Amino acid sequence: MTAPKRYNRILFTAAGALLLAAFGISLLIGAYPLTAQDILSALSGGESMAIKVFWRLRLPRSLAAMVSGMALGVCGAVYQILFANPLAAPDIMGVSGGATLGAAMAIVWGNTAFSAPAAFLGGMAALAGSLLLTRASGSRGTGAMVLSGVLISALMKMGVMLLKTFADTEGELAAIEFFTMGSFADITAAALPALLSAAALGFALLTLLHRQIGLLSLPDDEAQALGVSAGVMRALVLAAATLPAAAVSASAGVVAFLPLIAPYGARLLLRGRTKGLLPLSALTGGVLLLLADIAARLAPGAELPVSVLTTMLGVPCVAMLMAKGGARRE
Repeated sequence: MTAPKRYNRILFTAAGALLLAAFGISLLIGAYPLTAQDILSALSGGESMAIKVFWRLRLPRSLAAMVSGMALGVCGAVYQILFANPLAAPDIMGVSGGATLGAAMAIVWGNTAFSAPAAFLGGMAALAGSLLLTRASGSRGTGAMVLSGVLISALMKMGVMLLKTFADTEGELAAIEFFTMGSFADITAAALPALLSAAALGFALLTLLHRQIGLLSLPDDEAQALGVSAGVMRALVLAAATLPAAAVSASAGVVAFLPLIAPYGARLLLRGRTKGLLPLSALTGGVLLLLADIAARLAPGAELPVSVLTTMLGVPCVAMLMAKGGARRE
């Protein structure tokens, strides 16, 4: 076995072990602390309060945080490969803005019970709008996509601002703001099927398209020469990557920076190699979001929104990327 292969095996084993450890710790920590004995009792059946907390709250929350982190990590890695930019994330296509607008529409005009499906549809609609605007512009390059995403994102934010002016200041406005900060505190077992299904479908599509994803990192003319229709395939891959990210927003609200920092950490661990980037980004994202959610629960006083913690991680990462970019230009 060569040294790089040995390193990758150790790396993925360690990342998997960390993910399982973070998941196990997440099961124990919360407003109602659990012990390992409580979890064993829950798995063997019973009716105690600890067992109810495990099945109804702690397990769904921990699963949602882990799967969401993995989904956002993979999504961010795909975006960064396609746009050849380590700062690329679903936000550049207006996905977060679309999800927020969808949730806000449900909260103000409908019912908060419909905010999750509305957020999912809003995120996917924002991506569709960005792709359609790119097509209408007559350009197929990533630069046109980014500009289209900026315009769609601006429209989504304008819509959210308008809805805030009509929102009830005591209930609806607070619900919209809470959505933008992200939290797994209200996750229950009922939210898991949609999230897990979207994540599984997205992961399956990206696995089938892994060769095309690598080719799309090349200039469009080179990708075309290798048999890949760059414009159509890029749209398909973006849709597959955005599907689980939109489901995360629908379940937990906007989780800031994680699609950026998970692939960044994976690249550092892989020492710049791209092979294995997607699965390692998934493992890294799962670990980071589980740890952020655990830290949010441990905050003194009230539980923190998870985006507060992910932003604390994300800002230094962006600063480091900007510093590296400046050093290269010099």
